[in-house]
Amino acid sequence: MLSIYFVVFILGSLWGSFCNVCIYRLPSKGDVVSSRSRCRSCKKIIRWFDNIPLISYIILLAKCRNCKSKINFRYFIVELSTALSFLAVFYLYGVNIITLLLMILIIFFVIIFFIDLDHYIIPNELTFPLMIIGFLKSFYPKLNLSFFPNYLDSLIGGVLGYTLIWGLISLYLKIRNKEGMGLGDAKLLCAIGFWFGWYSIPYIIFLSSLSALTVALPGLMNKSKNMSTQIPFGPYLIFGTVAYLIVRNYFVFI
Repeated sequence: MLSIYFVVFILGSLWGSFCNVCIYRLPSKGDVVSSRSRCRSCKKIIRWFDNIPLISYIILLAKCRNCKSKINFRYFIVELSTALSFLAVFYLYGVNIITLLLMILIIFFVIIFFIDLDHYIIPNELTFPLMIIGFLKSFYPKLNLSFFPNYLDSLIGGVLGYTLIWGLISLYLKIRNKEGMGLGDAKLLCAIGFWFGWYSIPYIIFLSSLSALTVALPGLMNKSKNMSTQIPFGPYLIFGTVAYLIVRNYFVFI
């Protein structure tokens, strides 16, 4: 039994390594499939035995074998968080379609989280496939409708998610004469709506906004930030979605 969990953990770490590739290459339109990994400092190709998820980082003591420059701890965090997320989903749901779908969602969420955190963008290459998968899964005949929405609730969720953020962007632009959020956030919430239905949107918006306010509040109080300070909202939408999935079973009104 433990061997199955070990395999899932390894699988998660491998996908976490792929997530790292996407996080660093997608914003610059780099090749995420065929191009070999290189050290960001000396530009030398990283050999396979120096590119083993989690293990190579530890063996190399977080330094490039060639130039000894420090390897960003982010690589290790992404691989570990993806592996642990895979493990948690497999532990909760076992071998079924829910596990497969949630693992796909984890991969997209991890990539979007860190790209938006660094660059304040959410690439269409991520949100569009996420929308398509989120909607098409609703037609799977054996889909667990107690966890995922039917195709109608999914469609309404996608439209509602996009419309809400688009409406907020338009209102803010009209009042302040500048953009407060990006359409990437609208597309992400649209995708989330496709995945979890219209009834999830109010809770995800609330939890996302609450988490963003909690993080921003200290900066507002000490005046290191103001109401015009740019923040990446994508990570908070992802946090809100994860929080929703955790608490939805504990409250009858969710």
